[in-house]
Amino acid sequence: MSTEPESPDAEGAHVSEAEAELAAQRLERERIERRKAERAPIEAGAKLSGTAADLLAAVRAVESGEKPPATVFEEARPAPRRPAPEVRAPVEAPVRVADAGAVAAVREVLVQGGAPEGLAAEAAGALGEGAAEVLRDDPWQLLRVNGVRPEQADGFARALLGGEAAPGDERRGRAVTVWLLERAASAGHTVLEMPALAEALGRQGVPQPEEAVQNAIAEGDVLVFQDGLDEEEPVRVLVGLERFAMAEESLADGLARLADSVPKQEGEEWQRAADAAEGSAGELIRAVAGHGLVLHTGGEASLAEPAALLNAAHGLGLRVWAATHSPVGRARFAASVDGPGVATVAGLLSGAEGPGRDADGSLDVDVLAVLDAPQLDVEAAALLTESLPDGARLVLAGDPGVLWSVGPGRVFADLLAARICPQVASRRPDPGPLGELVSGIGVGELNQVAAPGKEVVIVPVRDAGEAVHRTVQLVADSVPRAIGVPAEETQVITPGHGGAVGTRALNAALKERLNPGPGRFGGFDPGDRIAYSPAPGHTVPGSVARADGEGLHLVCGGEEIVVPRERVERTVRHGWALTAHQAAGCRWPAVVVVLPGDAAPALSRPWVYTAFSRADRHLSVVHGVEQALPRAVAEVPAKPRTTRLPLLLAPRAS
Repeated sequence: MSTEPESPDAEGAHVSEAEAELAAQRLERERIERRKAERAPIEAGAKLSGTAADLLAAVRAVESGEKPPATVFEEARPAPRRPAPEVRAPVEAPVRVADAGAVAAVREVLVQGGAPEGLAAEAAGALGEGAAEVLRDDPWQLLRVNGVRPEQADGFARALLGGEAAPGDERRGRAVTVWLLERAASAGHTVLEMPALAEALGRQGVPQPEEAVQNAIAEGDVLVFQDGLDEEEPVRVLVGLERFAMAEESLADGLARLADSVPKQEGEEWQRAADAAEGSAGELIRAVAGHGLVLHTGGEASLAEPAALLNAAHGLGLRVWAATHSPVGRARFAASVDGPGVATVAGLLSGAEGPGRDADGSLDVDVLAVLDAPQLDVEAAALLTESLPDGARLVLAGDPGVLWSVGPGRVFADLLAARICPQVASRRPDPGPLGELVSGIGVGELNQVAAPGKEVVIVPVRDAGEAVHRTVQLVADSVPRAIGVPAEETQVITPGHGGAVGTRALNAALKERLNPGPGRFGGFDPGDRIAYSPAPGHTVPGSVARADGEGLHLVCGGEEIVVPRERVERTVRHGWALTAHQAAGCRWPAVVVVLPGDAAPALSRPWVYTAFSRADRHLSVVHGVEQALPRAVAEVPAKPRTTRLPLLLAPRAS
């Protein structure tokens, strides 16, 4: 379906102020492209006119403490402001495949500038047609290649431009601005506040950060927004990449359309189904009967309620599907429904799984329940809402205590806060000592729980070496012997990849003990547990079946996947040990959470909640952080993310 605004002349049509602003900016970028084609790029400090000049004036006015003219930005008031934390590694956009001639031309430029030849294919794909000339004219565009840092792009620029390459070069400022926003996206932000972006530019040696942002705005590299027009609220200028701005705009439009659409079926049949269900499952069925968008919150046990809803809707003759974050979650949920289809979100969007699409490109579905909803980033959520036909019902269900998505946005949390649709909170607690422990963590309390069946075991350690030793011992010996869970069903979770007790070190130790071998195929052997990442931020656990000329054959979620040899190094890691983000959306019979002494800064309540709640029967905690663990649970909430979705949903809030 199209997400473009309808004509204002159409009956009942309404173009929001935010849509009007984006439309104006699209026209401005088109004008900019025409201007570029007619003459050389503007010089640093050159005068601007029209909308671009107004945007620059708005930024300067905010920085000086004055409010910009209300005519420049037309958006509603946002949710309360949130500070922007440090930015991290970039979110990768899909890279186009360039032809051999373009790659060869780029390779020549890279060699001339002293950059690795191996970047040629990715650079040619990222920069598109004429990539070699783009790099000659603007060497800092090398930052568009994943993994390249400003200091490396600076060296490349000096080799190509000589004395012309300077920290204050307008091209450098614009490229670093985009690079920082891409890194911010990987930290969850869809936009950054202007002061936070300017400060980050200063740390990268850009001498006039505000001017760099202004130039990037003027050239159409980034978009700018304002979120405060009330006289009592301070004005914020937000800067973001078009990719995420458009996704948030599309998501807000899609959510509004679903919330306003008339459900295909309601009445006595729905009421009878609700009356037959128990407790909050009945509440969920009643809410879905009369609304196109419903939120459902709860832990693992609460999944019985979406299952009851889908079974009831299927019994009414509706086309019903569920979507989970991972193949592991798909298999678990499929066992609880009888008739409704279950897919992964990625498979549903790609068409590899699910009901297929109708002639208009919409999913052939009347009711879609998306589980693990906190894992939805803004782009996936936008694609889902765009894919649903008018009149379809969308249920977003998940545990609000877990870590947010790896990709940008905090869609589920923003929707819960916006209160634009019915919300059903499950009253079904997770059972047993593990359920009691995790429930306490959710409210900021790390309680000692009675565990007569050794459901929870704390293993204190003094240093990194002991942490690795005890982890291997638990997985290979103690848990299988004392709990009856074999090593292949026990998952290790640790805060990070690097360091003495990160995933790399733990996986090396676990492989040596559990599946030693020469690693003839990129370090892997049949029987190795792996974490496969077909796309950035999306991890699928599995195991190695075999390797041959086609590539590395994996089994993930009961399906065989072949990873070509050239993609193995980039997409496959050993998977006995994962991070909590990689483990989100999955559960195992036994989990060993490793908390070495240097893990304290990485701990937060959502991290601990996510890691501890991955266990079904048994949880071992290799504990070396002393009081940092209860302090993190009690005092360290989720890291803030700066998004525009609350602003876009504000006009609909009750």
